[in-house]
Amino acid sequence: MHTTMLRKGGSVLALGLRLGLGLGLGAAAFDCSGQSMLAAPATVLPGDDFFTHANSAWLARTEIPADRSSWSAFSALGESTDDRIVALIAALAADKSAKGDARKVADYYTAFMDEALIEAKSASPLWPALARISSIGDKGALARALGASLRADVDPLNSTDFETANLFGLWVAQGLADPARNMPYLLQGGLGLPDRAYYLTDSAPMAALRAAYQQHIAAMFKLAGFAEGASRAARVMALETRIAQSHASREDSADIVKANNSWTQADFAARAPGMDWLAFFGGAMLEQAGVFTVWHPAAVTGAAALVASEELATWKDYLAFHQINAQADVLPKAFGAQHFAFYGTVLAGTPQQGTRSKRALAAANGALDEAVGRLYVERYFAPENKLRLGQMVANIVAAFSRRIEKLDWMAPATRAQAQEKLKTMQVGIGYPDRWASYEGLAVLPDDAYGNAQRASQFHYAQQLARLGQAVARGAWAMAPHEVNAVNLPLQNAMNFPAAVLQPPFFDPGASDAANYGAIGSTIGHEISHSFDDQGAQFDAQGRLRDWWTKEDKAHFKQAADKLVAQFDAYRPFPDLAVNGRLTLSENLADLAGLDAAYDAFEASLGGKAMTAQAGREFFLGYATSSQSKVREAALRQRVLTDSHAPDKYRTAIVRNMDAWYKAFDVQPGQALYLTPAERVRVW
Repeated sequence: MHTTMLRKGGSVLALGLRLGLGLGLGAAAFDCSGQSMLAAPATVLPGDDFFTHANSAWLARTEIPADRSSWSAFSALGESTDDRIVALIAALAADKSAKGDARKVADYYTAFMDEALIEAKSASPLWPALARISSIGDKGALARALGASLRADVDPLNSTDFETANLFGLWVAQGLADPARNMPYLLQGGLGLPDRAYYLTDSAPMAALRAAYQQHIAAMFKLAGFAEGASRAARVMALETRIAQSHASREDSADIVKANNSWTQADFAARAPGMDWLAFFGGAMLEQAGVFTVWHPAAVTGAAALVASEELATWKDYLAFHQINAQADVLPKAFGAQHFAFYGTVLAGTPQQGTRSKRALAAANGALDEAVGRLYVERYFAPENKLRLGQMVANIVAAFSRRIEKLDWMAPATRAQAQEKLKTMQVGIGYPDRWASYEGLAVLPDDAYGNAQRASQFHYAQQLARLGQAVARGAWAMAPHEVNAVNLPLQNAMNFPAAVLQPPFFDPGASDAANYGAIGSTIGHEISHSFDDQGAQFDAQGRLRDWWTKEDKAHFKQAADKLVAQFDAYRPFPDLAVNGRLTLSENLADLAGLDAAYDAFEASLGGKAMTAQAGREFFLGYATSSQSKVREAALRQRVLTDSHAPDKYRTAIVRNMDAWYKAFDVQPGQALYLTPAERVRVW
């Protein structure tokens, strides 16, 4: 993923390890559940375990909240931001004069919070959808229903998000070969568990999760009033296992060259027989979409074959379960509790469900993200922060440019193309220049289920309307109140939302050294994504094109392979290692980004020598912004499926930088020490 929250650990990714690590990294003072066992010794040497050295006090005093699978600096900042927004929404809900999108935000939140009304309606909001599924009479009608379930809910490049419970996922973005127009991308989906590995891995932990998932399916059927829930669950589980067998791995999904498959609508019938594709595209409202990029061709072919081979009754059970499962939060409490019991506790290890207000805000964010963000920006974002961060971005881009000019291995033609990418890179800071409109979305203060359905369809229709249209280069991929940042490879752009421009990532009162280490490394990370193993495949216009010489590519691959091996050696659990290939893009961006941020800070000194204290503040700013803990179940899931390594190992990227050794007097024999020849140097 090209997002920073996952790089830093945020509410999505975090760390907590009992480390019997590869390369002899020392044991952290907390177990795999993320709970503190004892105070981490302040005497942990930076050269033995830099993450614990920098964060020992935080690790000792911090517990993961009961309603979280992880906790981090990102999580804390996200929660404080959310508290501000909830207060704003509560005031809007009480203000009868509020209008427009602000009124919709308040009404969406209000409806979600009205548990009494949701309970009074029982499961009745589900009945029309379940009746439509029950009425499916043949495979043509099934294909149409599968098409109607399609949503624009995946993003393989900006956020490496491949997960959708619908049979396929749609992404609308500019073409890989044609950067001028938006086109449809079709991705694999259809699983209720996070990844194919959960269905196909032969191990006791995975077998236990599969059994728990099947029990969850049966429980959801029972809550919705279905008879024979256990047998229905067995059939759904068997079908999903067959779907998983044709899915690509996460590593293959990240390979853009493998994903670059152009199919016309006519090609689907020939290349993926078994599905009535005309009916599917009709149900999906994609009749006018002429050419698709099929990201996962084997999965599309496999799913179509299963439409033909599996019993209609099984597919109807499958659709019914996923309809129930997807709407659990806007159904009576028993549905949400069962959903959390599996996805929250069993799958992620979280003991307690979040409060209704937290879930209501999350739902409003999903439905009206920019409308919520606009409320935040108008009240809390300081314009001067935009100017200061803009200067830091310019400084770090300039530092990256200087690094490119000094590369003795890069041919002049390749160097010129790289410099062109930097010159044309667009940077969005704080919030978009043009706010999204939610005109046409009906939001009622007494219809939580209906609001969720209408918002989903509204978003899908908005994305369909972009097909064939000219690409909006300045479009944002994140809400302004999201504590995150992102690189957009096709747009050759970056977004730094307003909410991330707060301590500990950006602190107007902190030293420049600390700020360059924290938010500066984030900026450098996002810039570097344009030149990682994936981003380097796109030119300045966002076109998928090989602009490297054969020799340059070989040198880059050699350095990248060394980084793969470095991360492959990290082992969070005796039976589970970090996947250096899966995490390569993020690791490359961490290394190059931190290098560029350090150079930019050094240049900002105006010729004055870097002091040892400033060097330490820079690297500690980087490490402390990565403070994080994670529960064991969640950590296992992330190691298997996430393109980001756990923060402990990501923080250890400093072992490849000569300046870190100098700042902390790291010596041979210490666990993180690498000889100069072993240190990975890319950009």
